[in-house]
Amino acid sequence: MSAFDQFDAPTRQELEAAAFRRLVRHLRDKPEVQNIDLMNLAGFCRNCLSDWLKDAADERGLDLSKDASREAVYGMPYDEWKARHQSEASPEQAAAFAKGTTVPHA
Repeated sequence: MSAFDQFDAPTRQELEAAAFRRLVRHLRDKPEVQNIDLMNLAGFCRNCLSDWLKDAADERGLDLSKDASREAVYGMPYDEWKARHQSEASPEQAAAFAKGTTVPHA
């Protein structure tokens, strides 16, 4: 058993939720970090996080649209974030993404 497992389920859930909020805040503070770089290096990106958030809502029978889950992660409508922060992928980034072997939504 890990030290984390010593906590009761509600406490673990609170800690995990706090870590998720901090990760989202960190990514919002780093818009220069492109999603393709996150995918190439870590196998997930902001869109993955928003999809996982929507999946969690769906599993609980809660109504959360894809747009709303993206806004929760990006801190603004996705199209606005893309217009402000997303750059065109370089040929190197695109090639690395095409070679990727991770399945981020699994």
